[in-house]
Order: sequence, then structure tokens, then C-alpha cells
Amino acid sequence: MTVFQSAWNAQGSVAVQRREAMLARIAALRALEARATQASAKSKPVFDKRGQLLPRERVALLLDPGAPWLPLCSLAGFMQDHKDPVLSVPGGGIVAGIGFIQGVRCMVVASDSGIEAGAIQAMGLEKILRVQEIALQNKLPFIHLVESAGANLMRYRVEGFVHGGSLFRNLARLSAAGIPVVTVQHGSGTAGGAYMPGLSDVVIMVRNRSRAFLAGPPLLMAATGEVATEEELGGAGMHTSVSGLGEQLAEDDRQALGLARQIVAQTAWSNRHPAQAGRAQAAMDSVASEPLYPADELLGLMAGDLRQPVDMHEVIARLVDGSDFLPFKALYGAATVCVQAAIDGHAVGIISNNGPIDVAGANKATHFIQLMCQLGHPIIYLQNTTGYMVGKDAEQGGMIKHGSKMIQAVTNATVPQITIQCGASFGAGNYGMCGRGYAPRFLFSWPSAKTAVMGGEQAARTMQIVTEAAMARKGLPVDAAQSQAQFDKIVAVFEAQADAFYTSGLLLDDGVIDPRDTRAVLAQCLAMCADAETRQLRPMQFGVARM
Repeated sequence: MTVFQSAWNAQGSVAVQRREAMLARIAALRALEARATQASAKSKPVFDKRGQLLPRERVALLLDPGAPWLPLCSLAGFMQDHKDPVLSVPGGGIVAGIGFIQGVRCMVVASDSGIEAGAIQAMGLEKILRVQEIALQNKLPFIHLVESAGANLMRYRVEGFVHGGSLFRNLARLSAAGIPVVTVQHGSGTAGGAYMPGLSDVVIMVRNRSRAFLAGPPLLMAATGEVATEEELGGAGMHTSVSGLGEQLAEDDRQALGLARQIVAQTAWSNRHPAQAGRAQAAMDSVASEPLYPADELLGLMAGDLRQPVDMHEVIARLVDGSDFLPFKALYGAATVCVQAAIDGHAVGIISNNGPIDVAGANKATHFIQLMCQLGHPIIYLQNTTGYMVGKDAEQGGMIKHGSKMIQAVTNATVPQITIQCGASFGAGNYGMCGRGYAPRFLFSWPSAKTAVMGGEQAARTMQIVTEAAMARKGLPVDAAQSQAQFDKIVAVFEAQADAFYTSGLLLDDGVIDPRDTRAVLAQCLAMCADAETRQLRPMQFGVARM
């Protein structure tokens, strides 16, 4: 391979300007994430009075101190609960991420019960479904910290009730696949929420705090006229001694989380003997080396105006081991970048864009994807494209069929695919570069990313041409002011919906990340993929049934 020689002036005025713009976006991202934490923390006096820990305190106590933590979908629901971005509280009422418990990499999900008592929000449901799918794909034990008021009946939507069944279906799928499902019931689980412990392999309950019943006292009285206390219907004592729903009875949150750590440790969930794992890690460390160029320089590479060109080789050089990579067909379809490299010792293929994907680029990418599948190397897509090439020459050259070949290769690739949306992700380029619709194993966005069927100005100009042509056919004059107003409106709509924070709020990615964290995030994802590849599960016909 060849060590990349950077031509980028990281101290130049262009880089400095871009860096400042990116830092401002990162600050806005952190402020949005902090908004959910602060909203939840307002409930601390209530939690303290009840002798409980706040949701994020529970997660912190559950995880191994100092171990890596990869938060997921932190902007879920942004601008979906409130259209005013100032009032919107992102996160979907759920804390979720991948971290280590007793040395075991796990998917951890916690009800954010400091907000609306943990009532399930529409995008919160979608967030749980997404992280369940990640756990299933990557064979991660699923640890669920539950305290939820259930669905908010004041915001009832029948589709939420129907789709909510997928949450429970996925718990059954995880268990049947041989993946442990452990629930700590910190508080209430009513109606459908009672099936979260019901479909878990091991349940820990907290005395005088845990509740699980299909119908709480108010609904029971309304439906049957029967009068019962919460403890009689579904208290922790009853469930651990009478119904058998719970296996472990804890005195408080801290003890419950300690029990959860013990249970995870007892799974002996490891791919290899510790000595073998240590030797394997040492071997990887010996070949992995940091990039020659600092990650901080990634802040100044991507332009806010995505029409400005960016050499994605410069980005790759700041992500891969030793800034060392082997270009593939460098002179053919040059706007489509394909290289072989390693990240944290993991061999990978990387596909990126220095412009639209043309006929040669599509053929080149198709060839490269098939080669990586033959080698068994994960593929990383660094999106920065305005889409597939258009025009008479491109159409006559077979752009549709050649682009379709690339999309077929992406769709049917047999290796893990991971996507980072760095800049533009427009048109079918989003598809060909393994966008959300193509189910990459993981997909993260930089704050600079924009996703749309086309740019706002292109969309507005297209509609302007169509409208003016229609007016001309009818012999009517064009109202210039009205035409400009329509143009501006379309641009505003496209720009607002293309924004990375907005698309992340719709769960069109797994989270927005600081560009400087990209290598670390990719290293974690690649390690998960490698572990999943070697882990031998013991699937069953059904999930573990509660006895």
C-alpha cells in the first residue's frame, strides 16, 4: 500500500472557516442532546424522594467504568414532538447505546422515566425497534431498564398500538436466536408494557417499586368492577413469589443493577478463551497504527456549501491505519473513490465520492463490492455525492443499467456494510452508496450531511420550469413575484428536511457524530461485526418461556 501524502492546508483560511462552521454545528448537536438530559434531570427531586436513580444514573452504574460507550439515535423524535425546534426534546424518551457490562459488549436500553414518566413516544418506539434490530444483527445481549407509564392515551394513535407489537416480537426473536434478554423492572409496566418482562429471559424487580400488570387498578375497576391494590395486581413481591414473572427481587435500583451485572457475567458470553482473546488483540494492536494526520483536521475539510469540491482521499487519510491505503482503479471512474485499507487493524474496503457517480464509477464500485465480498472485508461508504450522472451522454452510455448493477451489488453484498454520511447524499446516490433504505449494519451522519432527492435549488428550478411551461401552453402570463415565492418556498422546505438533525430525528441514521470521533465509532462497529461473525449462538425453536 501507499501512505497518502496530504495536499490539504489545514491552517489555510478556507479550512479555518469550515472548521468554525463545523464546530458551531457540533455545539448545536451537543445542546440538543443536553436538552433531553436536562429535561429528565428536572425529575431528580421526585426520584430522590422515592429512593430511585435517574435513568442515566442507572445506565452509568450498569456499565463498566471507563469502557467505550456508543450512544444511538440521540436525536430521535427531534421536531416530531414539536415543530418548533426550540421546544422539541430529542431522544424519543429512550436512552440507548452499546457498551460493556462485565467485559461483555451489550445493547442497553433504558426508559427515560424522568420525562413524562417514561411514556412511550412514537419515535421512541421506532428507536427501540431499530436498536433491537442492531442487537439481533450483531448478536448483542439485550439489557432493558424498564420504567414506563406505557402509551400516552391523550396522544393515542391506532397505528402506534398495532406497530407496537413489533417491539414484543423482536424480544421473542432475540431470545429464540440465542441472544440473552435481561430486563430490570425499575417501575411500572402496564398493559403492553407488561410483556417486556414477560418476553425476557431473566427479570429483576425492585421491592415496592416494580409493577407489571395487564390492567392497572383504574382499568380493572372500569372493565370488571374488581378492586385491587397495585401490589396485589402486579407488585415485585407478588411476581417473584406467586406469579413467577420475576427471577430476582432487589431492595433498590443499585442492587438491581448489581444483579444485572452478575447475570451478564454468568452468561460467560465470550467468543474465545480470555488468553486467546488477549493474543488476538495484541496481534491487532501490533498492526494497527494511528493515522498520520490528526482527526481534528476533519473539521475543516467538509464545506458547508456542498457544491464546493472535497477530495475524500483527505478524509480517508485521517481515518485509516497509518494513512495507508491501496487505491482500486484510480484512473478509471476517478470521481468514485475505492480503496483498500485497515481501521484499528480490521481490513476494510472504502467507497466514497469526489463527484457524481458516472458510468465508469458505477462499474468500478460494482467490481469493488464483489471483490470485498470475495475477500470477506466489510465495506465502508463515505457518502458525498450529488447522485448518478445525468445528461444525454450518460443516458446513452447506459447510466440506468450500470447504476442498477451497483445498486444490486450493494443490496446483495455478503459482508457487513457501514455508512457515514459526510456531505451530500442526493438522489439515487443515497441508494447506491448504501443509504438507510439498503439496511447498512450501521449508519451515522456528520453534522454537515444533507439528504434529499435533489438539492433545494434544483427542485425549485425544476418546478419553476414545469409551471412556466404549463402557463405558456395555456397562453397565460407568468407572475414573476408568484414564481419567485414558489421557488423560495420549495428551497426552504428542501433545505429544512435535508438537514442532518432533522433526518436523524426521523431515525434515518443511527446518530449524528462529531467527525473527530469517526475512526473510534468505525472501530467499535467493525469490532462488533467481527465478534458477531465468530460468535456461535444456540438458537431455539422458541424464545425462553417464563415458567
